[in-house]
Amino acid sequence: MNLGAMSLGGLRSPKAFPFPAYAGEGWCLVLLVSASAFVSVSVNAAGSVSGGRQKALQCQACHGLDGLSKLPDAPNIAGSPEVYLAKALNDFRKGLRKNEVMSVVAQQLSEQDVADLAAYYAAIEVTAKPPAR
Repeated sequence: MNLGAMSLGGLRSPKAFPFPAYAGEGWCLVLLVSASAFVSVSVNAAGSVSGGRQKALQCQACHGLDGLSKLPDAPNIAGSPEVYLAKALNDFRKGLRKNEVMSVVAQQLSEQDVADLAAYYAAIEVTAKPPAR
């Protein structure tokens, strides 16, 4: 599935949401199980926004200190949900998610580093303006 086609300005299109309301009651269970996986990541360590800002200095070459990508292959992560960021970093650490750069970088992160970075990038407020006509 091409996830790029599913987004409009960073927001998912309701028509492209992978669990439509008419898909039956089973999709609720899938969402509940998925949500519990994200929640279990965040309860391990409380993240520090100020600690994350210091640690984000090593991330700024690709993701920017402001969380806005400086390279075409690096995603914007500013304002992403904290539990998503923590899960993504932990998946890179465990080898469940692979990327040539992130797989190496994440190996060096502690659980507290992951929590701090997730807290910092999640705390960045992102605003969007529609294009001028």
